[in-house]
Amino acid sequence: MQQKGCRYLTGKTYALDYLELLAKDYPTIQSVSTEIINLKAILNLPKGTEHFISDLHGEYESVLHVIKSASGVIKNKIDDLYVNTLSESERKLLATIVYYPEQKLYYLKQKGELTDEWYSLTLLRLVELCRMASSKYTRSKVRKAMPEDFAYILDELLHTEDTEINKHDYYMRIISSIIEIGRADAFVIALANLIRRLSIDHLHILGDIFDRGPRPDIIMEELMNHHSIDIQWGNHDIEWIGAASGNDALIANVVRNSLRYNNLDVLEIGYGINTRTLANFANKTYGDDPCENFLPIDWQRKSIKTRDTLLTAKMHKAISIIQFKLEAHIIESHPEYEMDERALITHIDYEKNTVCTDGKTYPLSDTHFPTVDVGNPAMLTDEEQKVISSLRRSFLHSEKLRKHIRFLITKGGMYKVYNDNLLFHGCIPMDETGEFETVSFFDVPLKGRDYLDHADKIVRNIYLSGSEDSESDFLWYLWCGKNSPLYGKDSYRIFERYFIDDENTHKEKKNNYYEHIEKVSVCQKVFDDFELAKDVSHIINGHVPVRTGKGESPIKADGRLFVIDGGFSRPYQITTGIAGYTLINNSYGFSITAHEPFTGLSDVLEKDFDLHSSRTIIDIKAKRRQVKDTDIGKNITGRIGVLTELLEAYKKGLLREHIK
Repeated sequence: MQQKGCRYLTGKTYALDYLELLAKDYPTIQSVSTEIINLKAILNLPKGTEHFISDLHGEYESVLHVIKSASGVIKNKIDDLYVNTLSESERKLLATIVYYPEQKLYYLKQKGELTDEWYSLTLLRLVELCRMASSKYTRSKVRKAMPEDFAYILDELLHTEDTEINKHDYYMRIISSIIEIGRADAFVIALANLIRRLSIDHLHILGDIFDRGPRPDIIMEELMNHHSIDIQWGNHDIEWIGAASGNDALIANVVRNSLRYNNLDVLEIGYGINTRTLANFANKTYGDDPCENFLPIDWQRKSIKTRDTLLTAKMHKAISIIQFKLEAHIIESHPEYEMDERALITHIDYEKNTVCTDGKTYPLSDTHFPTVDVGNPAMLTDEEQKVISSLRRSFLHSEKLRKHIRFLITKGGMYKVYNDNLLFHGCIPMDETGEFETVSFFDVPLKGRDYLDHADKIVRNIYLSGSEDSESDFLWYLWCGKNSPLYGKDSYRIFERYFIDDENTHKEKKNNYYEHIEKVSVCQKVFDDFELAKDVSHIINGHVPVRTGKGESPIKADGRLFVIDGGFSRPYQITTGIAGYTLINNSYGFSITAHEPFTGLSDVLEKDFDLHSSRTIIDIKAKRRQVKDTDIGKNITGRIGVLTELLEAYKKGLLREHIK
């Protein structure tokens, strides 16, 4: 029997039982009418500001400062508001209070600079700044962003002008009462947090939160507290997802990478990973080995040779050999990956101490392999198996790591389509002619969007279902495979970097995508594959550092492509010449901000230092984009349609009003 319903102008039919459920929230003609009016008004507000950052690589201090300062947007608002009334030093101080309210208040208290007058002036200025930051949002949205305990007073302060004759005394009395009852610090912090929240409506992270930087776990904590965010996985993120899923090769790789950059803090302090079994094994097995090729390196890629790093070097070599053995097993188990040439530990001539790669034979720069069975080079010794088993237990039982990776899975994906823009970290694999590369190791051949969709589904299934190690090997492929959309290169050359001096063997060829995507026609082909409008859409990705210092631009393909890896990672700043990009998309269009190196939080707190950034306008719209032009606007329009049907159902007597 066909269910009765009512039809709205769009042609969609909503069953009466659905409208009855909706009627519980809107029980009268007046309530549903009010909501329709509110939603239609919201559609005509300016769209919210989106920020895009990529390739964070664990550099928590600089990344957190960029987020907290809204990439310089907050300081610009302060300058606009107070350029004629406050000195530069006063404006810098106000900015620092907005970025780091708790730390700055503590610092000023230690110096004895906090007086009632200071609190009064600071609260007044923060209210004015907050009023400016909230000006393009509805009162309801701003109220929802407020901490619940302070919402009423904050709402009163924001919507009562101190210049109003009838309310001036009321306004000032609120401020003085806050100070008198000892709540000034709490209100400064609440206002600062609200200003920061309103300055970035939505944050996009285009991958590689993890890698060589000191504390990606601290970045993850900050991102988990952000009110509106999405993440596009990078190859380093998938590496950690795989490690957290229990894949031994990726566990070894994560540990090796941390040791390579002398960064055990993220493992031991950040996630409580126990490396003692590895340390004992390394000290015993490589005790007399200087492990010169495995000394940790600093951000300038120079070896660090101290008394403390000698054990690190031994641990580094021990886990590297374990990793190469485990990877050889994956490659043997998955001939469909077509990566046999990367199982280099099985390609060594252990009598001649040479290795063959790319059809050439090279001498080894390190020939000490005490755990390698020449007859079966990929076989782990019993002690090596104990090491990786111990590490696996630590990774699988780290509650903090589990929480962070679940957030990565929930908020992340292989790509994101958002407001007519296509976001992804690395590439869409292409062949020499610029056509999408077909990957044939699934049940059916896949390419382009279909490949990314299928890969996304597999990643979620592996992590959420706790798949066996052999199934999680696909995560290893995404980390370093030749047709991985996250890796974007033909091969992973870490073995060569350790064991072959000839630097020509260290080079990794980029996927053909990077050659072809700068052509407008190829961008348009990508738009077609993802069903995006060619005239308004953009591709936004990271992964490959932009050599800004050599004149390279992040804006490519006549403005259809933005590449925003600007070098948050300090080693890459040698290549990029800057210290990171932020792409900003507000109601006026796109702009890109290039950041100079961040000198540290202590400089901010003690000297009110701010990150120096230069902003370039990319694409100014003739007409400001409104909420109705966004994905959120489309959802609101759909909701208006449903509410209109509910209104019609009331008017036609199909549903009764519930008037109290």
